[in-house]
Amino acid sequence: MAGSTGIADLLTGLPPLLLGTYTPKIDAKGRVALPAKFRSQLGAGLVMARGQERCVYLLPFDEFRRIAAQIQRTSVGNKAAREYLRVFLSGAVDQEPDKQGRVVVPQMLRDYANLGSDIVVIGVGTRAEIWNKAAWESYLAQKEEDYSEIADDVLPEVEF
Repeated sequence: MAGSTGIADLLTGLPPLLLGTYTPKIDAKGRVALPAKFRSQLGAGLVMARGQERCVYLLPFDEFRRIAAQIQRTSVGNKAAREYLRVFLSGAVDQEPDKQGRVVVPQMLRDYANLGSDIVVIGVGTRAEIWNKAAWESYLAQKEEDYSEIADDVLPEVEF
């Protein structure tokens, strides 16, 4: 239909929106197949980095650059920001998925997040996170109890 706006047109220029929960496996070589829905949104490459609560962040290049630049602007005079930047960037690795959509999770990051073969990959808006499956299930069970109370503090201006 001429003149109509499709969903792709509405999303042009916006950062990727990574959503959902997936349970791929990490193979013996440390490779994980990215969820198919994430592959196009992550583009040709991504950055893996130490995340909060012992997970691994998967960030599109543009999102990684935005975050790193924001921290760097703060870091010169702020000791905590300098320390955070050191830990964040020293654990960051750029990756390009292979033809099967797999990326290698470096041993350093697997150790950091205690990743064995059973993992969970979750979409968190502009990033994805890889979690040890048992750690994610424990975290989620704990946080779901507080979900509605948290919403009042985090989303005071958002109405559902």
